[in-house]
Amino acid sequence: MPSRVSRRRLIFGAGSVAIGAGIASQLKVTQASGFLARPSGDYVDSHVHVWPKLTEKYPLDSKFTPADVDPEAFTPEEIIRLGQKEDVQRVVLIQMSFFGFDNSYMLDCISRWPKVFRGVAIIDHDAPEVAAKMIDLKRRGVRGFRLYANAKNVATWDSSPGIDAMFKTAAETQQAICMLSDPEVLPTIERMATKYPNTRIVIDHFSRIGMRGEVDQRDLERLCKLSRFDKLYVKTSAFYALGQKKEPYKDLLPMIKQLRDAFSANRLMWGSDCPYQVQGPHSYASSFALIATHADFLDENEKKAILGKTADKVFFQD
Repeated sequence: MPSRVSRRRLIFGAGSVAIGAGIASQLKVTQASGFLARPSGDYVDSHVHVWPKLTEKYPLDSKFTPADVDPEAFTPEEIIRLGQKEDVQRVVLIQMSFFGFDNSYMLDCISRWPKVFRGVAIIDHDAPEVAAKMIDLKRRGVRGFRLYANAKNVATWDSSPGIDAMFKTAAETQQAICMLSDPEVLPTIERMATKYPNTRIVIDHFSRIGMRGEVDQRDLERLCKLSRFDKLYVKTSAFYALGQKKEPYKDLLPMIKQLRDAFSANRLMWGSDCPYQVQGPHSYASSFALIATHADFLDENEKKAILGKTADKVFFQD
């Protein structure tokens, strides 16, 4: 099993699998927590993981042990507090791998703060009635489904009835297929986008280009090539884990600019990847600032798109 320090390797290792009016209205019901709402813009963090301290109510998946859970907890209250400081109104919760296919904790968070959170679930595509499961989860605030797109997993996609059902159902329900992908599987994503042109596809964390250090221009060009699919989106996210891995992350700006030129800002979305973005020397503010302050090649409307409007369209508009 992975150690405490290997969670980052699980997500980013080579070849591995890996908040204004809305928040203000929700925080009124949690005044005992001491939160204070403030007027702000309408930004969306498109990528956050949350989990509680371990309890019997939310058991770990059998693949994990308590030693794998680091930090000990990261709660919705914590991301709300961080978001308020940067005018982040709403958050897309990504099902935490610690819980496998049991999305209960994420769903409970959405139920408690329905104006703040939407979810990306993890489901077993080989299980029966996968389409019905997707439809039921949409009713509960799930707007996307995560797939671990590494070389081993994608090798079975073309022959998988469950993957076929997921992509077809997502097109009908307007839910997104969200891929934690390695750069080498971009050709497979291209095939899936060709086969399912009506399905929204979201690629997480720049397809992890730059996770080994310097950005590989060949990989970036392969990613930009996917811009011809008008339902394919890219998350500019997890800055702490890419390139030089140092604040203020300006070494990633050329990659963001090239993606903007290819996709337009309307198909890019910022995400922090908390809690990992706020560990060690990294901060939430520095992640937000890379787009809001340092990306001077973006005009005001483009910044608003990447920091909120794109994610709003994909994950919050019913």
